[in-house]
Amino acid sequence: MPLANGRTYLAIPGPSVVPDRVLQAMHQASPNIYEGALVDMVPGIVSDLKSIAGTRHNAAIYIANGHGAWEAAISNLFNPGDQVLLLATGMFGHGWGEIAKRLRVDVKVLDFGLQRTYDVKAVHDALSDDKEHRIKAVLICHVDTSTSILNDIKLLRQTIDATSHPALFMVDCIASMGCERFEMDRWGVDLAIAASQKGLMTPPGMGFVFFNEKASAIRENCKYTSSYWDWQKRANPERFYEYFGGTAPTQHLFGLRTALDMINQEGLENVWDRHKNLARAYWAAFDAWGQTGPLTMNVADPAIRANSVTALSIGTPYGTQLRQWLMDNTGVTLGVSLGMGTKDDPNGEGFFRVGHMGHINAHMVLGVIGAIEAGLEALEIPHGRGGIAAATKIIAKA
Repeated sequence: MPLANGRTYLAIPGPSVVPDRVLQAMHQASPNIYEGALVDMVPGIVSDLKSIAGTRHNAAIYIANGHGAWEAAISNLFNPGDQVLLLATGMFGHGWGEIAKRLRVDVKVLDFGLQRTYDVKAVHDALSDDKEHRIKAVLICHVDTSTSILNDIKLLRQTIDATSHPALFMVDCIASMGCERFEMDRWGVDLAIAASQKGLMTPPGMGFVFFNEKASAIRENCKYTSSYWDWQKRANPERFYEYFGGTAPTQHLFGLRTALDMINQEGLENVWDRHKNLARAYWAAFDAWGQTGPLTMNVADPAIRANSVTALSIGTPYGTQLRQWLMDNTGVTLGVSLGMGTKDDPNGEGFFRVGHMGHINAHMVLGVIGAIEAGLEALEIPHGRGGIAAATKIIAKA
């Protein structure tokens, strides 16, 4: 008999679990958009967002998902024919590049595959060879949500500086902000993007672009930015509606305000540590199960694994079977494979992902681990023993 009745659990890498406090904050009548509580609280939201991004510079809010934030960043900085260097470590890196191509930007791609981070020498050589400085920007995902690879942003800044290349440094933090340590100004990032639905614990619908004065100056030379994507008034509004290019995302803002309050109350350093420890609990369980059987984490080196998401291989057709069994029998939804197909498994049915970002704690993680172990048992998928015990030890020590 299925045991899935009750509250379901979304263990995918976004949208993440929305806290009850956030849902309750959103559950209210439409507010006055001309004066009052909504208008008064938005400057504080912007300030807190910049604190989480680690910047004292500019922030623009868009009524959009992460793809919209990608397009906003590209639209404000590049003219048709401008060249950028994209460092791809998974599907989402390529996704940002596709947005740029559609806007007629010349995208030079360094593809590092699906299981490793960027190669320092390859980046250094590409920038050193660009004697005429045709490359206007270097783009990378801090965490690629498809592969769960964590890229070292601080080291990449040092690599760019070692070539004395003037390119902008642009980082996608959609799957990392509020989960991984990220310090935009200290690390020398010129532009960062994020979205509401992952570490920021708010339903999908808001994208954020953070940019410094170097990026702002380049915006002055961009000829074709539409009035909606233009970040100038959003970052420096004279009237309230200019924050959003029109009507404010009212209920989303109330939810975001509460989510930011929760992060502030816990402390950002503690939020980062919580994600680190809970990720290690998952990894301990995965390692235990992988001692016998086909389960392996996509990223072998723990130093380049994201604290927000883990991509795994378990072989065809076990990935799809395990996800379906968990949905039907436990109420837990795991993430599908994205961009991980192989010649023998073109649809990626042997892969799955587990999201561990935003509003998570020890009992949530142990619950998902227990559900996965039940699925492995029920489907008779070969696996090692002691997954729950291994995770419990990590949590006990933490």
